[in-house]
Amino acid sequence: MSGDDPDTAGGTGWHCPDHGAVVPLWRPEASSYEAFLDHLERSPDFPTYLPWPLGPGWTVTDFGCVADRAAPGTTPVRATVTTCVGATDPDGVVEVTIVSEEPGTGLGRRVAGTDHDDPGHEVGVGPPAVRVRIEPFSVALWAVSTSITDVEFDRSVFAGEADGRWLWLVLRPASAALLLRDEWIFADVARLGPQLVEMSFGGSPPAW
Repeated sequence: MSGDDPDTAGGTGWHCPDHGAVVPLWRPEASSYEAFLDHLERSPDFPTYLPWPLGPGWTVTDFGCVADRAAPGTTPVRATVTTCVGATDPDGVVEVTIVSEEPGTGLGRRVAGTDHDDPGHEVGVGPPAVRVRIEPFSVALWAVSTSITDVEFDRSVFAGEADGRWLWLVLRPASAALLLRDEWIFADVARLGPQLVEMSFGGSPPAW
């Protein structure tokens, strides 16, 4: 699991008391256009996904990458995460978080609140629960159970494989999963160029 607490920094790198040496999670103090450009600089050649196009009133509230913040762009990136928030008619305010990660990284587990670093045995069993499109491919996602100790049931979690990496989708509230009846499009926003200027940033980051 990755950590973004400065107290975990050691003289030769970053250390987690549970997992030993880790690559840290970098997240900005506040979501802004400038910080997002910094994020993209730190995570070259690794996708940063958002639902696309973002609807009117939707805002990017959080993003980050698992990489060495001391040397942005020089250490292989292991994961990226984005969160956007917007209003829908059936569910009110909806929070959408997307994680793309190399196997064994553990960021998706942290965001989704599941029991295992990777999605687990549910992925690939039976027909997928939903599909999303990452052009030109249709990507299958399966429902993933959250921690057995979680009694809130406040989110829906889906996971699958895209381009050799785990793809996690976490929706809050859980009922927002019904919005996936229509195939969503995910875009690697690092490739959007001038369209980035039109994105809205700000708001409170998720609590995970």
